[in-house]
Amino acid sequence: MTASPVTIATTLLYMAICLGLGFFAWRRTQTLGDFILGGRSLGSWVTALSAQATDMSGWLLMGLPGLAYASGFDSVWLLLGLVAGTWLNWQWIAAPLRAATERHGNSLTLPDYFEHRFADHGRGLRALSALLILVFFVFYTSSGFVAAGRLFEALFGLPYVQAMFWGSLVMLGYTFLGGFLAVSWSDVLQGSLMFFALVFVAALGVSMVGGWDSMVLRLDALDPDLLDPFVADHGERLGWMGIISLLAWGLGYFGQPHILARFMAARSVQHIAVARRVAMVWVVIVLAAAVIVGLAGRLVLVPPLSGTDTEKVFIVMSNLYMHPIVAGFCLAGVMAAIMSTAAAQLLVASSAFSQDFYGSLFRPQASASELLWVGRASVLVIALLAFVLGLDPDSKVLALVAWAWAGFGAAFGPAVVLSLYWSRMTRAGAFAGILVGGATVILWKQAAAIGGLFTLYELVPGFVFSTLAIVIVSVLGRR
Repeated sequence: MTASPVTIATTLLYMAICLGLGFFAWRRTQTLGDFILGGRSLGSWVTALSAQATDMSGWLLMGLPGLAYASGFDSVWLLLGLVAGTWLNWQWIAAPLRAATERHGNSLTLPDYFEHRFADHGRGLRALSALLILVFFVFYTSSGFVAAGRLFEALFGLPYVQAMFWGSLVMLGYTFLGGFLAVSWSDVLQGSLMFFALVFVAALGVSMVGGWDSMVLRLDALDPDLLDPFVADHGERLGWMGIISLLAWGLGYFGQPHILARFMAARSVQHIAVARRVAMVWVVIVLAAAVIVGLAGRLVLVPPLSGTDTEKVFIVMSNLYMHPIVAGFCLAGVMAAIMSTAAAQLLVASSAFSQDFYGSLFRPQASASELLWVGRASVLVIALLAFVLGLDPDSKVLALVAWAWAGFGAAFGPAVVLSLYWSRMTRAGAFAGILVGGATVILWKQAAAIGGLFTLYELVPGFVFSTLAIVIVSVLGRR
């Protein structure tokens, strides 16, 4: 199924606007600091919408509706975990981190902050943090490329690999050109577009099935398990490990470098309070709308979707039931979600290489211009690796996001929280926590095939073990 020429033209117009923002931001990007954090110049609304648009990515309009479509109301546990995690991150991390990064050496990146916070003159902490950022962001960015491939498949009827190539190229272009400013400015447009697209399609789906009460009755008649929050896909009981695994997504927020970078780039601590209120209204509405789209799609789409195609429910509903121009804007919302996060991830990963490896460990004498171009070149290399990982057409967006989200949440989450609120934390404790958290996620995921306890989402044991490692090593070291 390909979209109409009008729908395609509308979506392409949106992409052209984003590329235009990239060219405009090119003129404002003179140093690596501009490229990475935009000179710490973001106001409240830009900070809020940039953080949330960067957070949600393509899985908001594809992965989450696909989960609700396939398994029903059990997706509400994921929604609750994300809302709670978002609020806690804005309430307890945003302002303290903004102040701490400026106080500790005017740090531009998370590894930079850890080095200055713990006086890590050997730079082992910086190197480990940067390495984990590069590893997990390659997988995270790959999820964005997969989502772009699915969108371009539906728009142009292209083979998957070709579709992914052209979708990835657009994201790469404006990130390479404009850096942080281009990404942040476009995030305001993208966050707004994602909001209205999801609300519009959700409202359309509910109206098509006769209202909310009618939708509930029809879902119950179709399959009562769809309305049971304790039943997962294929009628399986969710169980306590399934519920904890979904709720635990909220723990991941404290360690996501691409979200924390938005806090660090705010113009001042005073801008955070307004940004928090804007962000919370936005996130509650879009998450609820995404679940409604999946549930309504289960009733209105015939024949039903299956396999990885369940993640196309938003795309298919927009194409089939909307005016081509409106559909074009809704599909541009999908591209907005994909571009906002993938671009931010490419940016953070490139900063880990250019600032934390190249500039700090290998060429401390490098000029500002040299570091800027190394940052841009590393964007290309990381994008190529992510593209190769996404070549499998059976890749699921949500699965790729889940693993990378767990990796960052476990490796950096406890270290960020304790570094801000526990003065007795030591450099050795930080190193141990980051290493143990990242390693636990990698090893736990490999052991998941065994079953039993290993089916628990790897973020949970990773976060717990990382916290214990920080506390134990810090206390023993001080003694």
